[in-house]
Amino acid sequence: MKKTITIILLIAMICTLSGCKGSSSGGSLTVFNYSEYLDPEMIAKFTEETGIEIKYEEATTPEELYTKYSSGAISYDLLCTSDYMVKRLIDEGQAQEIDFSSLENYKNIDPKFEKLSESFDPGNKYSLPYFWGTVGILYNTKMVKEPVDSWDVLFSGDYSGQIIMQDSMRDSFMVALKYLGYSLNTKNEEEIKDAAALLKKQKSDVSSYLVDEARDEVVAENAVMAVVYSGEAYLGNEYNPDLAYVVPKEGSNLWIDSWIVTKNCKNTDAARKFLDFLCREDVASANFEYIYYSTPNKAAVDAMDEELRSNPAVVPTDDSIKNCEVYEAFDEKTNALYNELWKEIKSQ
Repeated sequence: MKKTITIILLIAMICTLSGCKGSSSGGSLTVFNYSEYLDPEMIAKFTEETGIEIKYEEATTPEELYTKYSSGAISYDLLCTSDYMVKRLIDEGQAQEIDFSSLENYKNIDPKFEKLSESFDPGNKYSLPYFWGTVGILYNTKMVKEPVDSWDVLFSGDYSGQIIMQDSMRDSFMVALKYLGYSLNTKNEEEIKDAAALLKKQKSDVSSYLVDEARDEVVAENAVMAVVYSGEAYLGNEYNPDLAYVVPKEGSNLWIDSWIVTKNCKNTDAARKFLDFLCREDVASANFEYIYYSTPNKAAVDAMDEELRSNPAVVPTDDSIKNCEVYEAFDEKTNALYNELWKEIKSQ
């Protein structure tokens, strides 16, 4: 018995000194992200390389992610969320500053994203860009009467019962606001109510409000069109070549999803290693190929073949984003108004 215990202790000591592959000797990180937004093989690869265990949680929308995070039921170390929610978390003191000079692979992030991130992270102190893109319309070219170039197609009544809207307050309001010629960040009560009235009027034409499933419904031709994120559009066309994607001429949302280190993160060295790992070209390429959303990682973009790089659903063109805006965080009063009207829209 003593011999067995001695052998076990010896093995444990060797693992501690040498860093056994896949061990949790590097501690652990609890990571919160959107669903299907990181290649599971990259999580395993990170643990294999560092010995840091990843406890991984997922959410569907920014609001769901914020609610779960704020409940305090789980202490998250790192989370990835959308621009306006990043701003809210920063303003609430929920983020730690990131020492980007300590990230060897941060040089792979295209510098233009520092400028784009200024609207929600002034000074670029707290957030690391992960994926970006646009919101537009994925539609079946064989099932529409004319080329689609405006949000009007969602409100004309011509495709009643064949439209899918995003089950997301900000994204659905964005469609109505941009169609009406308003900013998607408006705090004007009358403009917000105008958009809500339009969405209520549209409700009878909408077959469903979905997020991840929207693309699949159009692919299967259960719907003519859906409001989707640009990455979903690329995959939709891969599955059904009759599908096309457009950013309407009135403009849309240019979104940036970013990582932040939470104020509760104790293992900041492990968090730093994880962020640096995500910036590595091979890892960024693997995550891109897992979901085909636009990556801010210039090294990963340069590694793509020309067909991918020239696809506006993969790498949005300057022309397609000229009328687009990045979401800004709302104050408490404005957020309450949007929430109240969104509940009315969904419940009618």
